[in-house]
Amino acid sequence: MKNKKYLDDLRNKTDEELKKALVDTKKELFNLRFQNATNQLDNTARIKDVRRNIARIQTVITQKARTQ
Repeated sequence: MKNKKYLDDLRNKTDEELKKALVDTKKELFNLRFQNATNQLDNTARIKDVRRNIARIQTVITQKARTQ
């Protein structure tokens, strides 16, 4: 499954890489929302996917913080 592989990749990243991925994903979400507001976005489902990816990244960061 695609999500399982994505989670495995996230779990193998360091804390700094996770923070960078979170910032990049939030920037992507901002750009998608901006495109949606100006009617330039074709695939609106991408917004939902990016929001879920942000939640996944934050979950992995929290899990790593609790185990340390």
